[in-house]
Amino acid sequence: MLEINQTQFNEYMTHDLVLVDFFATWCGPCKMLSPVLEKVQEELAGKIEIVKVDVDENMELAQQFGVMSVPTMLVFKQGKIVGSITGYQPAGALVQTLQKLL
Repeated sequence: MLEINQTQFNEYMTHDLVLVDFFATWCGPCKMLSPVLEKVQEELAGKIEIVKVDVDENMELAQQFGVMSVPTMLVFKQGKIVGSITGYQPAGALVQTLQKLL
């Protein structure tokens, strides 16, 4: 799963549907979420892009979107936020939520 910075973030916003996982390396639930996101990415391959943003290295980006806790996942459709998920989620729940946004 690709970890992106501010510049790359802007490039990804041109994609149709993107889930951005705002995380921190010290965050336990964030570490638990990584394999779940990989599974979701496999299941929804070709329908959604999933990328990660380290909030400690990209504070401005986290502040821009009001990320107050990690993990926070924001779903963007053609550059606009269409969904927000905070905290650890199992793969099945994430897939269900994302399929509604397709």
